[in-house]
Amino acid sequence: MTMGTAMIMVTSPVSADSEKRVRWAMILTGSFMLAEVIGGWLSGSLALLADAGHMLSDSASLALAWFAFRLGAKAPDKRRTYGYQRFQVLAAFVNGLTLMVIGVGIVIAAIQRLSSPVDVMAGPMLVIAVLGLVVNLVVFAILHRGDQGNLNLHGALLHVLGDLLGSVAAIAASLIIMTTGWDAADPILSMLAAVLILRGAWKILKRSGHTLLEGTPEGIESHEIRRELEALEGVESLHDLHLWGLTPQDPLLSLHLVVHDDVDHEHVLRRASALLRERFGITHATLQVESESCLTGGGCETEASRL
Repeated sequence: MTMGTAMIMVTSPVSADSEKRVRWAMILTGSFMLAEVIGGWLSGSLALLADAGHMLSDSASLALAWFAFRLGAKAPDKRRTYGYQRFQVLAAFVNGLTLMVIGVGIVIAAIQRLSSPVDVMAGPMLVIAVLGLVVNLVVFAILHRGDQGNLNLHGALLHVLGDLLGSVAAIAASLIIMTTGWDAADPILSMLAAVLILRGAWKILKRSGHTLLEGTPEGIESHEIRRELEALEGVESLHDLHLWGLTPQDPLLSLHLVVHDDVDHEHVLRRASALLRERFGITHATLQVESESCLTGGGCETEASRL
């Protein structure tokens, strides 16, 4: 009668492709932000300068996302045995908070603008907004083709989407102002864009917060794991099941399997490990096998093995 322990582990590498996409997005967004500052200063447009501040915030958020990818590639050490992959989730959470602040700030500024209207230079605003739309479309395409399951990349994408919506709103507002002279179009369309930004920010905060709280990874149900493992031949029951993730793409699992006394424990470990990989995509699991006599106080030996 033996008790065996097996660990299966495959560390998910940080996607070099996602890192490259975020880096290019950061460079393009930062470069156009400088152009927007110059255009706003030359035209005297406060709206363009405010949007430049928005893009400055986005450039900083993209830089944070890029740094998270770089840091996540570092190997585990004595103090962080799982490595730095979780920093990507933390960066996504910070980006979500930033998006919330930006969205609320746009709404407040729009309300103030409605109560105290100002003249908007629609011509320069239209030119810069069109250029901004082109840049944001390129950046959006770069990020959209990356791994959308990655929270860090998705958070960066939402920042760019917010810029894109801002450019569309600015174009529409400038055209309305040029044709009708209705300056209120600018703050009203800005508020509509802000609502979409806030909606995306909430999704990012919800997903990243769930992961930081060691929640069950999306797409994997603990009761399904229990049902499948208990259906294996020789398995009596299981307990102490814990399911969480370093990131949404890297699920982790630990549990105890109770098997019949006359069952080959190594055979059960191999079958259980294979089931977790093939059925649930879990490549990092710690499994402990216990015989029935161990639970009832009978004598048992321990044996450790790695699969």
